[in-house]
Amino acid sequence: MQAAKIIIATNNVGKLNEFKAILEPKGIAVIGLTDLTTKIEIVENGNSFAENALIKAQTIAKTTLDVPVIADDSGLMVAALHNEPGIYSARYASDHNDQANIDKVLAKLGDLPISDRKAKFHTTIAAVKPNGKQLVVSGEVQGYITKQQLGKNGFGYDPIFYSPELEKTFAQATANEKNRISHRSRAIEKLMLAFDQWWNED
Repeated sequence: MQAAKIIIATNNVGKLNEFKAILEPKGIAVIGLTDLTTKIEIVENGNSFAENALIKAQTIAKTTLDVPVIADDSGLMVAALHNEPGIYSARYASDHNDQANIDKVLAKLGDLPISDRKAKFHTTIAAVKPNGKQLVVSGEVQGYITKQQLGKNGFGYDPIFYSPELEKTFAQATANEKNRISHRSRAIEKLMLAFDQWWNED
């Protein structure tokens, strides 16, 4: 490894700070996409969360050449909708239009009883070294889709995702409550269990 530096494939300051808090104590400098001088075009044409996360990480790693990359892909999977919206979660009804996406899910589920509205949030995180060595982990959280939006916090599908563990929707939860059980936090936990070995291997 030429330098103790890693790129997190995000423009989200919150995500970046999350990884900084974990990796900087290990002596690893953390940078995001906004820190790169070159704008990288990423075509997410995979058929799974893992494929899309790897596409992001590998595309950036090929461009930067000597810096490892961590990327993730996340989404909502509703059992009654054959696991839709899945990898298309961000653009299910309209590209990154949270309200349109929520409306589409609620319309498709109609008046189904809560027992038939099972859903889960999924995150896959892929870490890729310049030599191609990969580390891929996933995290999930189970819940139900409510019949109406509840809560003002969070983003995406949070207002309609009810967590039995929290006894409220993700949008009704505080950031700390959500992060304690979220699919992302569970994936990051798995990542960090294997990270040191992956980082230190040639």
